[in-house]
Amino acid sequence: MKKLIIAIDGPASSGKSTTARLLAQKLGYAYLDTGAMYRACALYSLQKSISITDIPAVTDMMASIEISIRNEQAGNRIYLENVDVTDAVREEHISKLASDISALAVVRTQMVDLQRKLGNQGAVVIDGRDIGTVVFPNADFKFFMVADAEVRAQRRWTELQSKGLSSIFEEVLSELIERDKNDSTREIAPLRAADDAIPIDTTKLDVDAQVDLLLSYILPSVEDI
Repeated sequence: MKKLIIAIDGPASSGKSTTARLLAQKLGYAYLDTGAMYRACALYSLQKSISITDIPAVTDMMASIEISIRNEQAGNRIYLENVDVTDAVREEHISKLASDISALAVVRTQMVDLQRKLGNQGAVVIDGRDIGTVVFPNADFKFFMVADAEVRAQRRWTELQSKGLSSIFEEVLSELIERDKNDSTREIAPLRAADDAIPIDTTKLDVDAQVDLLLSYILPSVEDI
């Protein structure tokens, strides 16, 4: 059976991470959350009090940082310096910093190299913002997930509420739009759909429908699942 590389890109809260994780489970594949890797870099810079505007310091940081991802039955766990930071990297203050630090060439180059090492054997679902355009331009399947900004903001706001975090919807929406702008206009590996990516609009789809839709494209190419 061919071990496919499946790339899923898209803006924040488009559904790509949850869909990628569940899709990997359905296929019996590994799941690689590249966003968590950049979040780990952001967390490390905070722990070490390194300003991301200090490029020499960031370069030194990237030369020593140790990031690993372990696929466990309950889902991915991300480790920073052998410490489980899966929950820590999801804290709200890490989000913007992760977007900013991911725009730095020295960070992106090292993370892309690591992502390729982790995924080049196939049988993997990888989500991010430049997987189909930069990391795995020859992926077997490329999907680009989108949704209306207000729908994505509502999803994000609901997620924050479920965690007991106080937030104002209008602020969540504004931050999401700003992040979209930053991700799509950055000089290095901007967020965009690969020319051969399959567009998936999740505005009116729940998670199960998203997974089923992607499977409808993938299953005919996979034997004996």
